[in-house]
Formats: sequence, C-alpha cells, structure tokens
Amino acid sequence: MFGEYPLILNDLTPIHWALTGLMIAGVVVGMQWFLNRSFGISSGLEFLCALGSKAPHFRQVAQDRSGAWRLPFMVGLVVAGALSAITSGGWHLMGDSGMLDQVVGLSDPQKFLWMFGGGLCIGFGTRLAGGCTSGHGIFGISTFQWPSLVATLSFMGAGAGTTFLIYRVLNGG
Repeated sequence: MFGEYPLILNDLTPIHWALTGLMIAGVVVGMQWFLNRSFGISSGLEFLCALGSKAPHFRQVAQDRSGAWRLPFMVGLVVAGALSAITSGGWHLMGDSGMLDQVVGLSDPQKFLWMFGGGLCIGFGTRLAGGCTSGHGIFGISTFQWPSLVATLSFMGAGAGTTFLIYRVLNGG
C-alpha cells in the first residue's frame, strides 16, 4: 500500500518502497551502462577530503580527475536536503531518540557523544570495509562483487545484533 506509514518529518506520505527501489536500480544501471562508474558516498567524501589535504593518499586521489564528478553530486546532496526541508515545512533539531530514550535515558549532551562515537565507528568501518553501505549494498552486490556481499552481510548482522542488544536485552523485552 502507498503511504501506509507516514514519515517522521511532518507526517509526509512516503514513496512506495518498490518505486524507490526501481529508481535506485535505474541509477545503478545508468551509471554502469553509460558512465562505467560506481557510486558510493564514502568515495565522494574521500574526493572532498582530497581537495583540502596534503596527505599522500589524498594527493593521489585529488590528482585522479576521474572522480571530479563526485563534487557536484555531493554538493547536490546537501542542496537537495535543504530544499526538501524548506519545501516540507521546515527543519529543526530535536533531541527525541524514541525508544532509545526510554531504554537508556541519555541526556542531550550524552546523546551527542553517543552519535559522535557512532559516527567515528561508522567511518572506521567504512575505511576497513573499503566502502560504505550504499557503495557495497547497492553497487557492489549489483555488480556481483563478493567482498561487497560479505561487507553488506556484516553491516546487516551488526545492525540486527545491536538492535537486539539494546531493545531486547537492555530493555528486558
């Protein structure tokens, strides 16, 4: 059913999962077929970091101009997010973490540190896995790359295990 569950932000009706899946598939096929390129957020971030770093690894990335297309794409992500927030009724910071607040009960500064630490772990895992969840889960698997399957199964397993730990074990449910 379309719009069965409203989105958290402003109770907007979401696009059906099958339609969004087809749109993602179109991007994957289009980029592979017409451009012979794969997409992942971490490689775009790596290119952005290369623009302002003198580290040898980043210098090598910056000199390879084949990744220059990622810069306008990454800027477009930020602009699209801002336009989405503006046209949907605005955006504001909120400290509500749903069930996590009930189970763990962290203050806002503690939640910030929790999220910051989680971001560091995600960044480390992204470098360790050689790519991010979108790169491995969407592009890597669709192009039959065995390491991407292993990485995606690891991401999913860690997410399921963490969810089980927090909501079942710590919550006693």
